[in-house]
Formats: sequence, C-alpha cells, structure tokens
Amino acid sequence: QVHLVESGGGLVQPGGSLRLSCSASGINFAIHTMNWYRRAPGQERELVALITSAGTKNYTDSVKGRFTISRENAWNRVYLQMSSLKPEDTAVYYCNVNSRGRLWWGKGALVTVSS
Repeated sequence: QVHLVESGGGLVQPGGSLRLSCSASGINFAIHTMNWYRRAPGQERELVALITSAGTKNYTDSVKGRFTISRENAWNRVYLQMSSLKPEDTAVYYCNVNSRGRLWWGKGALVTVSS
C-alpha cells in the first residue's frame, strides 16, 4: 500500500510564503516522478508542479518563478516551496504518484491566501 501524507498548509497573507511537504511510503521513492496538484474552490484539480527521478522540474505557468518543487530521496519526501502567494493560489494541495499501475493521492493540505 502506498501512503502519501501532506503537511504545511495554513493561512497566509498575500505575498507570503509557505512550504508544503509530502511524505511517501510503500514505494521505491527515488525512481518515481512526484507531483503536486491543487484544487481551488469550484474548479478542477490541476497539476501545479512535478519533479522526475532525475530531478527535472516542470511547473504550470501560473506558478513559474514563485513556486519551487524539490525532493529529498533519503527521507522519501517531496516539497513545494511557495512564495509571493496570491489569493488565487487558495486551494487544497495534493501530493500524487503513479505507481503499481494506478494513481495514489494524499488527503491534501489546505492553503488559504487571504488578508
């Protein structure tokens, strides 16, 4: 069984920063691409960032230059450093991995950007 657990969400003012963490178990973490998705209120879930096993990173256009994805294979963790946060970044953020023929999701971390 694969388990993904997100942490680090919360309330932050516009322009502020937060770091999300995702701890993974049940997979050979180092060989998997890890993804961060988000679902804003009333919207579809969207891919925010991914990092491959080789360390290649990709971001959706709306977060480029503000968010940074990273991974720490020794601890089976993936991070999402979010800076210059905007109200439109408000969403539940999910960690995701494709393993054993299916997608696995964490329960999500709520990020609220508001003054």
